[in-house]
Amino acid sequence: MKSYLSLDTESKLKKSQQLPFHIHFIGIGGIGMSALAMILAKNGYSISGSDQKTSSILKELAGNQLHIFQTQKKSNIDKIFKVHGKNTLVVRSSAIDEDNLELCKAREYNLKIKHRSEILAFLIEQKRSIIISGSHGKTTTSTFIATLCSYAKRNPTAIIGGIVPLYKKNYNFSDNELIIAEADESDGSLVRFYPNIGIITNIELEHVDHYLNLEDLITTMNQFAKNCKCLISNFDCKNIRNNIQVSKWFSTQKIKNIDFALIPKKSNGCEVFAEYYEKEKFIDFLKIPVPGIHNLSNAVAAIAACRIAGISFKEIKKGIDHLQLPARRFDFKGLWKKRLIVEDYAHHPSEIDASISIASTIIKTKNNFSKIAANRLVTIFQPHRYSRTKQFQKEFAKSLSKSDLVFITPIYSAGEDEIEGINNKTIGYELKRLKPNLEIYTPDNNQKLIQLIKEKTIEKDLLLIMGAGDINLISTNLLLEVMNNNSISSNLAA
Repeated sequence: MKSYLSLDTESKLKKSQQLPFHIHFIGIGGIGMSALAMILAKNGYSISGSDQKTSSILKELAGNQLHIFQTQKKSNIDKIFKVHGKNTLVVRSSAIDEDNLELCKAREYNLKIKHRSEILAFLIEQKRSIIISGSHGKTTTSTFIATLCSYAKRNPTAIIGGIVPLYKKNYNFSDNELIIAEADESDGSLVRFYPNIGIITNIELEHVDHYLNLEDLITTMNQFAKNCKCLISNFDCKNIRNNIQVSKWFSTQKIKNIDFALIPKKSNGCEVFAEYYEKEKFIDFLKIPVPGIHNLSNAVAAIAACRIAGISFKEIKKGIDHLQLPARRFDFKGLWKKRLIVEDYAHHPSEIDASISIASTIIKTKNNFSKIAANRLVTIFQPHRYSRTKQFQKEFAKSLSKSDLVFITPIYSAGEDEIEGINNKTIGYELKRLKPNLEIYTPDNNQKLIQLIKEKTIEKDLLLIMGAGDINLISTNLLLEVMNNNSISSNLAA
């Protein structure tokens, strides 16, 4: 199979270009920013960053000798300028406000300022690239590709928007020529990337704080598509099928005229058994060790990318058994008082549908997901952004209605201003209209939420905790209680 992973003359010339020696990241603790910072540090650049939150990511950065400021003040830039002068680059993301104190001070010194996507574009230009975009499944597909390439001994540089189980972090550094990275469509910055191999997993209206409508999003995705030497896309998505010019198709529904097909035959809630085809020719029967048809689609996208990158199916198959979902993607965290706790990053109605589908299959099939078989589905949902909640509150209600018990927390703003009349209770009202007999709670804060979880859930419930904000703190709180109780019991026994 032809490989599209070749560096052209222009890219080879770009390899000689360098960034300023010292690079400062405003908001370095972000999942994308931290990965870029670590890759650049390992490439020999001097790195600093600031973040006002504490996290395990920041601890790792500090442990790798990156200087971390725990505030965002003008004096931080003063200190950096005193040491490095004009040989300093400041990196920001779209989440950084124009009046950020560090950003303002960098402008006063007339320092170079770049968006994080420009830094990622720089790294992509240095290597042969597989770049993944789409409304849903980017992180999972990127994780799968990185895993398959690693087991095929390609050892790629990887910049991922989540924690990859194989690496136990959100990046991998390598001197090899291959780079795997996500192309974030949330702010339209993905049009800066020119991949050897590009992937669009699906297209659905999202990030309504940036895009006016679906057509606006499609226009941006079309520009990304035109930038790709080879574009692999999902035939099962009509928005791609009807609007994007594609080099290679993958599907989980169709074999005819499809380049890479993975057709499901059986699923038990923890894995999917499927037939794999290339150009309509049956190749093998595969067990994909992750749940959900949406993840089967992510898996065939990953296989397709690896095949087009020149990796043999025999090599790919060695890695398939090792596929794991990234952190917070239907992530089983443990047992609390004989209740199963699962975390998921789902924050769009389609993502909620996919997660609830997996949970329902586990309950229906009585799958040995843990030592306790779940009987009832409890969803705990934290809406993410006021703009998204306003756009999709009816769709959120429809998705959550497939639960046996629902908790909806206050909205995680992600820096957005409040929108009058939009809150967790408005989703609750829509849900009650749709399913009057469903037990629904809309607590005002996490303390009340935890109290309600303790009062209203029962043994053998599957607690599906969903959202892209800080809702994962709920499972941490509950499981910490278990650890503390176990510790007390052990001390008493001693």
